[in-house]
Amino acid sequence: MPETGHQPVERHLPTEEARDLLSLVRDVVQREIAPTVNEDEQAARFPREVFALLSRSGLLGLPYPEEFGGGDQPYEVYLQVVEELAAARLTVGVGTSVHTLACHALAGFGTKEQRATHLPGMLGGGRLGAYCLSEPTSGSDAAAMRTRAARDGDDWVIDGTKAWITHGGVADFYTVLARTGEEGAAGITAFLVPADTPGLSAAKPERKMGLSGSPTAQLHFDGVRVPDSRRIGEEGQGFRIALAALDSGRLGIAACAVGVAQAAVDEARAFLQSRRQFGRPIADFQGLRFMLADMATQVEAGRSLYLAAARLRDTGQPFGRQAAMAKLFCSDAAMRITTDAVQLLGGYGYTSDFPAERYMREAKVLQIVEGTNQIQRMVVARDLLGPESR
Repeated sequence: MPETGHQPVERHLPTEEARDLLSLVRDVVQREIAPTVNEDEQAARFPREVFALLSRSGLLGLPYPEEFGGGDQPYEVYLQVVEELAAARLTVGVGTSVHTLACHALAGFGTKEQRATHLPGMLGGGRLGAYCLSEPTSGSDAAAMRTRAARDGDDWVIDGTKAWITHGGVADFYTVLARTGEEGAAGITAFLVPADTPGLSAAKPERKMGLSGSPTAQLHFDGVRVPDSRRIGEEGQGFRIALAALDSGRLGIAACAVGVAQAAVDEARAFLQSRRQFGRPIADFQGLRFMLADMATQVEAGRSLYLAAARLRDTGQPFGRQAAMAKLFCSDAAMRITTDAVQLLGGYGYTSDFPAERYMREAKVLQIVEGTNQIQRMVVARDLLGPESR
């Protein structure tokens, strides 16, 4: 396997603790992820042991309160951790973002008793989460969901199917959005469902063009009974909870996209410096140098955009439009950058002996998950033009 030219990104972090966290992440990457990443992705191996290590190290609960086992870190820091993980292996970066998304509803809208009971295990106890919003017939139109939760005494009984669930079948808990009332957004409620609840099963994982180590599967709910104590927020509040989580989740995907793009730039730079044609390094050819410069510029622009949105979030300001912009720009840029990396490597870029082709396949999904980039454009335009615009 050719050696890549990955170099640590120079970061401007707010505290010494944050700098120590990044050092810890880079150590985990070098010891536990990087040595076998290509083989693991080709074999579609899910890195459960890596997620267990991240949990024990306090890296799966960074943006949540310390009193419940979190790291009390700002999003500005958390997202840079996600970027580092995604640059090493997107399966781990996306998995960390999805787990954080799955914890968001309980951390933000759960009662103090619910948080005290469940969050420590979710944030630092080795448990891994998944987020269940999409369905086979309701993806972008999430408010059209059909999965239903019916009240039965002190319990709720959930029936239906969720689709495109990252960690489907391997997670320990699922944050589930289900219809409890009228049609539309007002009739949706959130629940925290343990993976071993009777009646809950996962289909065979989807066969995807990339991100092979991260299982994506349908989940079937057949009379899944959960107590009312596992309802998160008020009845009918679920869609608002889901949207709040997605604003933050989009920043996670933006950071993942920048991570993949940075890895592609590093790979392209190393190849340009080592490959010789016509008696000299191909890095001497201006056309290729300009391509690399454009790729690196897009990475820096994307990183600045997601960090600016994160700082708005950290200071309690509205950040939904900026999160949509970051997800849109960073994932589109990652697609362009990884495609250019394959082109720069020529025939080598089209082989699985080099990671460039994997980066290109992985970048594609980032334009789709957490709301397609067409949806992001709708979010941005609606915010610019006012709520009365459609």
